[in-house]
Amino acid sequence: MEENLRSKTLYKIELLAIKFIPMLIASIDFTSSVLSCFDIALPILSYLGGVSVLTIAFLYITSYVFKFCSWHRMFIHYILVSDIISYIDYVYGIPIGYKGMLVFQFILMGATLFLVIYLKFKVCKR
Repeated sequence: MEENLRSKTLYKIELLAIKFIPMLIASIDFTSSVLSCFDIALPILSYLGGVSVLTIAFLYITSYVFKFCSWHRMFIHYILVSDIISYIDYVYGIPIGYKGMLVFQFILMGATLFLVIYLKFKVCKR
């Protein structure tokens, strides 16, 4: 009985972590991107919120295994797009300058939040 209760508790903790970690990573990624536009480097943000392709793949797979609604995946989509843009800017350079990149980051986050709200209240009405 005690082992079963501990198992249920761990399952609930895991479920909450999987739901909220993409939101936290997206917030850290956005903050890091905005700060980098002002030449403020906080390596701690990369340690806390930096993800690899494998981590993103794990988050996608887990969101499907636990049957999360599409609005939960929007944060993972944001992380993926933001990381791809950062990689392209790092390797090739995107000639839009800091101000343009800052505007882009706000547009990307705004579009993500708009889609999250739309999907949460119009599509995923559980």
